[in-house]
Amino acid sequence: MQAETSVAAVLVAARDEEERIGATVTALREAFPGAEVVVADDGSRDSTAACARAAGATVLRLRRRGKGEALTAAEREAPAGTLVLCDADLAGDLRPLLAANADVAVARFRTRQGGGFGVAKRVAGALVRALSGYEAREPLSGQRVLSPRARAAVFPLAPGFGCETRMTIDAVRAGLRVQEVELDLAHRSTGRDLAGFAHRGRQLLDILLACGPLAENYRGVRLPLAGWAIALGGGRASRATRVAVAGVTLAGLADDLWSGPERGIRAHLRAGRTTGVLKLVAVPALGLLATRSLSGGLLVGLSANALNQLDTKPGRALKAFLAASLLVRGRGGSYARVAVLLLPYDLRERAMLGDAGSNALGAVLGLRSVARLTGSARWGAIGALAALNLLGERRSLGATIEATPVLRELDRFGRLPT
Repeated sequence: MQAETSVAAVLVAARDEEERIGATVTALREAFPGAEVVVADDGSRDSTAACARAAGATVLRLRRRGKGEALTAAEREAPAGTLVLCDADLAGDLRPLLAANADVAVARFRTRQGGGFGVAKRVAGALVRALSGYEAREPLSGQRVLSPRARAAVFPLAPGFGCETRMTIDAVRAGLRVQEVELDLAHRSTGRDLAGFAHRGRQLLDILLACGPLAENYRGVRLPLAGWAIALGGGRASRATRVAVAGVTLAGLADDLWSGPERGIRAHLRAGRTTGVLKLVAVPALGLLATRSLSGGLLVGLSANALNQLDTKPGRALKAFLAASLLVRGRGGSYARVAVLLLPYDLRERAMLGDAGSNALGAVLGLRSVARLTGSARWGAIGALAALNLLGERRSLGATIEATPVLRELDRFGRLPT
């Protein structure tokens, strides 16, 4: 970027900033007169939105979601081109960032103001270095300029306060140049009190989650993949069950991280060597090894795929698992306890189950069914699951649920409104 670079939009995520947002928007409009200033009001309880609008900003009113989600929503409303990202309480001139020879220019505060003991900053810097090789002195700075290439590479952002740390990692991994520029800036800092330490604790947790595996949900929101936690719930289950569930979880996680555009069994088989084909082979094989029977392997594979087909909306697969668990009880009830713990996070879109979690939970149901069903009853279950899988290939199971009033209401219960 060069000094004459035209800025398309300035994005500001704000929550309960009525005392400062007006002055911030006014200063940004003066600094970047041709840019649209978009303020994403992240669930403020005060008059932040009204103050920002009065100062001339375009305002998005959002449910309280987090900084990364708010900036992502603002980016989708912004015109194409170079972006400036700015915190709602900033004082100072960001225009020198446009002169940086980089795709991502990051403001580094010349004078440190307040803060804690630097734990979150050091952890963020270490994660950036470990995951991208870049040495970031200011990994948490929210004052940035992004070129169009950088914008395409880093959005949608990681959730919460981890968005800047993951943004740097994603940009470097995409082969883009990141440069820090020292500027005379000021902002409201948190102190070394209970509120300050609570804020930095949330920030540290968000940073750790942002640097782990992420995926986009059906809204296009980038969320942490939490389904791997199912593998930790073996508790009183047999060793064979724990090994099988852990293996299915890994196969699902591979699909979460490296899957291609293929959807459905037929598409994967046509494509050949895909992570979906890996699951098609690995999951029944793990079921076969755990149960030492062909019918057991089939039951585990079909059950895992059926639950995976249901995982198209938040909470759907977890609800199906918990309902089915009431019918197919067995050893290893701690898997259900992990599912209960994950349910509110999945429903509120704070985390995603992903293929790792949905396949693992389906495998748990299959393994429990093998322990309870024998002979014709087991083959009957295999036939029913095969029919369900075939239905899911021809018509989305989610569409079937949406078309059935009782199932639709149960499915939507607890989920965020569309």
